[in-house]
Amino acid sequence: MQQLPRHAQYKESGLPWVGEIPAHWQTRRNRFLFREVDRRSKHGEETHLSMSQVHGLVPSKDLGRKSLQSESYAGGKLVAEHDLVLNRLKAHLGVFARAKQAGVVSPDYTVLRPKGDASVRYCESLFKTPMYVGEFRRRTKGIVEGFWRLYTDDFYNVTALLPPPEEQDQIVAYLRAQDAHIARFIKAKRDLIKLLTEQKLRIIDHAVTRGLDAAVALKPSGIEWLGEVPEHWDVAFIKHTADVRFSGVDKHSHGDETPVRLCNYTDVYKNDRITDDMDLMRATATVAEIARLTLKAGDVILTKDSETPDDIGVPAWVPEDLPGVVCAYHLGLLRPAQNRVLGEFLFRAIGSTRTAQQFHVLATGVTRFALSKHDVKNAVVVLPPIEEQQSICRWITNECQPLDDAITRTEEEIKLIREYRDRLIADVVTGQVDVRGWQPGPEDIVDDKELIALGEEQEEETEEEDGDGEN
Repeated sequence: MQQLPRHAQYKESGLPWVGEIPAHWQTRRNRFLFREVDRRSKHGEETHLSMSQVHGLVPSKDLGRKSLQSESYAGGKLVAEHDLVLNRLKAHLGVFARAKQAGVVSPDYTVLRPKGDASVRYCESLFKTPMYVGEFRRRTKGIVEGFWRLYTDDFYNVTALLPPPEEQDQIVAYLRAQDAHIARFIKAKRDLIKLLTEQKLRIIDHAVTRGLDAAVALKPSGIEWLGEVPEHWDVAFIKHTADVRFSGVDKHSHGDETPVRLCNYTDVYKNDRITDDMDLMRATATVAEIARLTLKAGDVILTKDSETPDDIGVPAWVPEDLPGVVCAYHLGLLRPAQNRVLGEFLFRAIGSTRTAQQFHVLATGVTRFALSKHDVKNAVVVLPPIEEQQSICRWITNECQPLDDAITRTEEEIKLIREYRDRLIADVVTGQVDVRGWQPGPEDIVDDKELIALGEEQEEETEEEDGDGEN
């Protein structure tokens, strides 16, 4: 990526949280760039749009993950193409997006229509920079953080940086081209992670279903998909090896409850282990919930519902007691029976391909797949004696360590390129570099499908969630 020059002249923006801007740029309050519109759908027949940090406001059906859909959209707010839509509860987190097409959104959202010479694409990038997200956060109102709101008048009073219209368009084109390069890089790294993970699964699958002794005598398991297993191993339902508990603890804070740290869906989905040094969300829970769902050494946590079957039944292991850390909703907690199964072995067994296939068959749903408590309890695992479980776990750890190290390095490379992207966007949309002389080359062609790679593996939900409890 080429080195960009700075502008020839700068001036003070008058905004202490911005600093200097190019001398030919203007500043203007948002009330002169946008107007709120509130037109409602009568029958809810329009295309329902969901929020995506990467793709803007797009049809819910196009989002493969984590965009919860309600049953009726009558009374929802109508959106036109290129409107700027923000979630008032999460605008201070940068949760707003440009609509890529007309449709209907939640009535809780704010719909803003551009006026004058403001490019919505440019403003969307500007408003997502850390300095603007921080300014939106400063202007939010509310007593409890989970219920902070950015009201329209407060949005109107934020001052935007405004290059000339043709420069706004050039900024948008440049950033899209750079996004294409970054997306290709991320996709290549994710493909590598996928290959490394498949190698890990092959190692784990064989160890937790056949053991380490290649000459061991085998017996029919009595289950067609499982085949033969070592003759001294037991074939057991999870309900006979662990106590299964489902959580209904949501992400909100309530004044009459006790403060806790939450182990959430993404904490489990993205990590093999849940440890005390993780940056866990803070919320509250009742005394009964804390007693039942506080994480203890050996616990296994698994995802129990998602919009794709591949994302259910994903486990994580708790290696030590975690006082004050509670299992959150969308998750199941498995507490292994002592002297029957090690938590680490149960984690490895549940994470194996054969157990995952069971969960795929058991999961039900049309737009969202879910495992019931009955499904989890009646999944099958094979168990060697405790001493052999210990040996297998040690062997898996040693065999997988080089692969884990390679995955960690690759994930760090993705993290670094994301940080570079954030800095680049901030520098460009605030005029710290000059893109007016940039000309696209053959490699700068942008395919919107490529930009999908810019999204996280698990995007945070931006629609309102409903808690779930015992099922």
